[in-house]
Amino acid sequence: MGRFGSFVRHTLLATLLAAPIAQATEHRLAPDQQVIGRIHQIEAQFQDTFADLGEIYGFGQREMEAANPGIDPWLPGEGVEITLPGKHILPDAPREGIVVNLPEYRLYFFPPEGGRVITYPVGIGREGWSSPIGVTRVARKEANPSWYPPQSIREEYARNGEILPAVVPPGPDNPMGPYKMNLALGAYVIHGTNKNYGIGMRVSSGCFRLRNEDITRLFPLVPVGTQVRIVNQPFKLGVHEDQLWLEVHTPLDEHGFPSSVDRQAAVQSLLEEKRDLVAGFRLDWRVIGEMAHAEEGIPRVIGTRLR
Repeated sequence: MGRFGSFVRHTLLATLLAAPIAQATEHRLAPDQQVIGRIHQIEAQFQDTFADLGEIYGFGQREMEAANPGIDPWLPGEGVEITLPGKHILPDAPREGIVVNLPEYRLYFFPPEGGRVITYPVGIGREGWSSPIGVTRVARKEANPSWYPPQSIREEYARNGEILPAVVPPGPDNPMGPYKMNLALGAYVIHGTNKNYGIGMRVSSGCFRLRNEDITRLFPLVPVGTQVRIVNQPFKLGVHEDQLWLEVHTPLDEHGFPSSVDRQAAVQSLLEEKRDLVAGFRLDWRVIGEMAHAEEGIPRVIGTRLR
């Protein structure tokens, strides 16, 4: 079929499945709702990659890899069933403004009028250039921005034999993409990109990178002054349909989370911390152990309501 034909086929499929696939981005939200979205399965075509499928269906690279263990992300193979991980437990944070959960590589936006949540995959800071944790706000917005690379970035490029200009003007070569939102926190920015590969990965110098179509949708919805909360929650709990759900992502170790041998203990600590939520449920410790080991990023039921 070829790369172009595969892209057309998936685009047509996404159009035919418009309602469910759109739920990967925007969700109606009841006041006490804690779990959103749905999981979908599709069949890969011969030349598909996770990067291609993520771009078409709205997912990041790492979450596609985590949800599809054992499948080659660069050549899944004709007819292989691929999971699109569109179900999420909302981060444990106020439903206000923007929330970025770093280990999830995902941004959530709660519009001021309420009743819905919009979510996109994001690229975050690479090791040694970690994205910050904390509460800030959108200080400034700009369309068609120029990029003024800081001296540290210019020096890094120079060490690799590449000379960066002091200013990169707007256009297809600008790493800021078509829009940016400066945070009132150092030099950190939420912005588009000139490289779609890297969405949902650790690729930036600490900023938050969205696909251009996503930042184009988000930009007009976010007023200056909007609160931005950046959290580090590899383990999330939520109640949905009278069941207790758990979602496990690979922790970002440089932020102080435990090594792999201690991750089940970390999940148990979360359950103890949320004892008031957990108290009404009978827990399945076998499933909890499997999830702590697998780190697939897909919510699963770990508890049924005690009668």
